[in-house]
Amino acid sequence: MATGGSILEINCKHPTLGSITFEPFADEDGTLDPGGIRSNDDNKMIGGSGTMVDTMTMTRWSLEVAVINDMDRLDFENAVALAASPIQGDWTFTHINGKVYAGKGKPVGDMTASTKDSKFTLKIAGGGKLAQI
Repeated sequence: MATGGSILEINCKHPTLGSITFEPFADEDGTLDPGGIRSNDDNKMIGGSGTMVDTMTMTRWSLEVAVINDMDRLDFENAVALAASPIQGDWTFTHINGKVYAGKGKPVGDMTASTKDSKFTLKIAGGGKLAQI
């Protein structure tokens, strides 16, 4: 049986900003890309004799999910500070099925917070491949 569902918790241990936890919204879709080696998807990558040309590249890992913006806990401000730091943090993500993923990275992309819904989209990315621990 396949189990899908929510990311329960996101944790970051940062060398200068400390330990920070983000709480994802329940029942909202998240996008997880484990990173690693990918083959380019291009129909024209073939020789005249029919030989496939396999262009392989490395891709960074990423997780994108809606998280709670607890203004008392400074969730959004902490995300902005992590994004502004040139030093990457050590991240772990816990899925509802019990799987835990880990990687070194930082928040990337634009960040805007909804004051009405008390949420923002957090996208975290890092080099190499996301590990399952």
